[in-house]
Amino acid sequence: MQIIEIYRSIQGESSFAGVPCIFVRLVACNLRCTWCDSEYTFTGGRKISAEEVEQEVLRLAPRGLVEFTGGEPMLQERELVPLMDRLLSRGYTLLLETSGERPLENVSPAVHKIVDVKCPGSGEGGTFRMSNLAAITPADEVKFVLADRADYEFARDFTRAHQLDSKVNSVIFSPVFLKNPSAERDASNCQLDPRPLAEWILEDKLNVRLGLQIHKFIWEPATKGV
Repeated sequence: MQIIEIYRSIQGESSFAGVPCIFVRLVACNLRCTWCDSEYTFTGGRKISAEEVEQEVLRLAPRGLVEFTGGEPMLQERELVPLMDRLLSRGYTLLLETSGERPLENVSPAVHKIVDVKCPGSGEGGTFRMSNLAAITPADEVKFVLADRADYEFARDFTRAHQLDSKVNSVIFSPVFLKNPSAERDASNCQLDPRPLAEWILEDKLNVRLGLQIHKFIWEPATKGV
């Protein structure tokens, strides 16, 4: 497997926000979102076996929460899926953060999938694989990263059209964070101010979660490995 980093920190997003978590960050992504904050994952890293990844997870914590992220982790599906199955058998709770462009039917239903649907402002709108709607379970989460009002309206309409709020654990509307943030640990680094986003959600009576990346409020926003 090609790995950027493995570390333990506080989960910053999703319904697991605030929980200690081991992050396994994989190399490579086949999308190029305009607001991407992890371009350093596109290349590089180190090549290690899935067994070595498993042992590093065990060293960091004998149980608890593990997230596979990237990049796009499903580009390494051949190695990743068996690794996740082994960690599940050890009693870990697993999260998989994925762009929604790669097929997900081979992922165990016991893995909590956090599946992006790319909005127009990402520059990768239309890449969501619609067949993945059948692979999403009631324990999973669907996330929209929003740059502006047009992105919000796209996410609102997609959520309604596919009745996502009745099919998954959470539908997350998350404002874009600036690619080059200041050191301030506050909402001034959000490209889309969370306050109007909250007001739009309330006005439209949506049953969704407003998601903020809380690790960027705990540590300086540009900090890596947290």
